Amino acid sequence: MITVLETGVLNSVQDAGRFGYRHLGVSTAGAMDTLALRCGNSLLGNVPNAACIEVQTFPFKVRFDKSVSFVVTGGEGALTLGERKILSWFVVSAQEGDILTIDYPTVGARMYLCVHGGIDVPEVLGSRSTQLRGGFGGYHGRPLEQGDQMAGAGGCVPDGFGAFPPSRALNALCDKEKTVTLRVISATDYFLFTEESRKHFWDASWQITAQSNRLGYRLKGDALKLLHPLELRSYGVIPGLIQVPPAGEPIVQMADANTAGGYPRIATVIEADLWRLAQARIGSYIQFLQCDQAEGLQAMREVDGYLNNVQEISGLYKKSLIRRDTGKTGKKS
Repeated sequence: MITVLETGVLNSVQDAGRFGYRHLGVSTAGAMDTLALRCGNSLLGNVPNAACIEVQTFPFKVRFDKSVSFVVTGGEGALTLGERKILSWFVVSAQEGDILTIDYPTVGARMYLCVHGGIDVPEVLGSRSTQLRGGFGGYHGRPLEQGDQMAGAGGCVPDGFGAFPPSRALNALCDKEKTVTLRVISATDYFLFTEESRKHFWDASWQITAQSNRLGYRLKGDALKLLHPLELRSYGVIPGLIQVPPAGEPIVQMADANTAGGYPRIATVIEADLWRLAQARIGSYIQFLQCDQAEGLQAMREVDGYLNNVQEISGLYKKSLIRRDTGKTGKKS
């Protein structure tokens, strides 16, 4: 059992998302940074889709009411277990009564508390994710509040090891200070914009405004203009799609993206970079970098390779402890 002692608004239970219902108007939801979720679950030996707590307002404080191993992924910041400072991206075991405090991250925007066995809330439409707008899934379909108690499988696994955050391990892009570089592919309506607007889209540093949330990131910059006014029929919408409403400032669809829309589509953030966008803070800037499908697929292979390395290292570490404990080796690797 995990008891919430302190929380801000909109912290919620999330897993990898809800799939197969978009044709019924049900969005995917799920963790904004699915890479952080998958890495945390891999370190703990969980199934990839095990539910976690997504923390995006701080401080966040919970009490573990039974012994359990956990890891905090996503951003990087100050973590304390009782009076002891601990590391993010590092497997730690808590004892009954231990209190974990997650303070505002120094790097990134969101943190993910993954526990051994996952957060145990009922599945709704095949997922434990909270659909905040619909008011279902997760913990009673709402953000977490002080005093909430959530069950978990509990139990401890070998700890004392961790992973390099993807911000260091996947450092192929050169981000400027307070600017996140995102690789995008031109979308269906790209050539409906003026040549000047298309050039500006790539050259500009777009600021993430305070009107951004899990539904979408609204960007601030000079307006993008169409060659001529037009109306489009509604089409399917997915996370990463960049739409341009009449005001001309782009909106990037995020985890709670609408299932359909009709604004012109100028580009789409590749799947391999969505975690970078999820960790970009309000007020920071985005620079778009044009790429093609082949480059997008290669980038995703690099993400999968990173996760495979994390899983392999986790398995080797646990095997080394078993060998040590059975006396087959006298030295911990």
